[in-house]
Amino acid sequence: MELLGLSLPLLLLFVSFGFMVGVLFGFFGMGGSFLITPTLLILDYPASVAIGSGLAFYFGTSVIAVLKHYDVGQVDYRLGAILFVVLSVGIELGSRLVFGLEALGIANLVTGVAYVVLLAGIGALFLRRASNLDADDDEADDVDDDEIPPVAQKIQSYNVPPMISLTSGGRASVWTISGAGGGVGLISGLIGVGGGFIRMPAIYYLIGTPLTAAVGTSLFAGLFSGAFGTFTYGMSGSVDLTVVSLLLVGSALGARIGSAATTMVEEDDVIIYFGLMMLFASAGIALSELANWLGTDALDIVSVLLLVGSSFFVALMILYQVVQSVNTRESNAHVTPDGDD
Repeated sequence: MELLGLSLPLLLLFVSFGFMVGVLFGFFGMGGSFLITPTLLILDYPASVAIGSGLAFYFGTSVIAVLKHYDVGQVDYRLGAILFVVLSVGIELGSRLVFGLEALGIANLVTGVAYVVLLAGIGALFLRRASNLDADDDEADDVDDDEIPPVAQKIQSYNVPPMISLTSGGRASVWTISGAGGGVGLISGLIGVGGGFIRMPAIYYLIGTPLTAAVGTSLFAGLFSGAFGTFTYGMSGSVDLTVVSLLLVGSALGARIGSAATTMVEEDDVIIYFGLMMLFASAGIALSELANWLGTDALDIVSVLLLVGSSFFVALMILYQVVQSVNTRESNAHVTPDGDD
């Protein structure tokens, strides 16, 4: 049985996958195209279609999650606007490079290798940050939620005009913002991601905003860069509207839940979840590339389980912590009026 040209299991997979990615998107400030694009590649969609559809999905989910982060004041609009400009330039250059690689017949290989290296590197970076936070916890009762990484503090110490003030505090050079945003945009256009999984770490580690502000600002900048990337690939017919629509149906609810969860989950938990998910996704894509090289379907199945399964697990952990937080608040609300427990 087929509906909209897809089998029923595949249709259900896209809707549920969209919900899971929506939760991760709202929570981490990334659109999930880093999951969507390689999954579509594994399902034998052409590289340009997988990339274009991933960017289109990112744009749709951005609209949903930005509204939620706007409600809680986690967006630096001036920083986001500058990032949008440099991201757009980078995406245009990256997309041109993709079509050139497709003409050479190596686009899928380059995309896969780039994913493996980037995801593994970012995952290791965040787990190292989580380890440092744990060490700080041994020396103090709590960690300041507004703390920024030492590398960002070092970069901010160099006063290279023009400088802008950040909404969350501190100042950053426009050159730093341009370099970080332009590089993220180039990678986004090259490997078909909205760039959230590298844009959010870039804002956090290089520009130097608190983690919650980095998530919200990443979403805001991605809203416009995702639209630009979708237009670029859509003009060449490289967007599968059926797949994108099914993914958006599931993500509409998931993104709202994920955005709300950022105010309920501890920062060190956010970092650990993000780092682990990056490492598992990297392993999954590496196995997929190995499966293509060896010509075996068994590794392809394992790669899908790692890529999709780890993401579902992290999304479920986020939902679990949201439920726990809600239950705790309800328990506190039942404390007697005179303050007795």
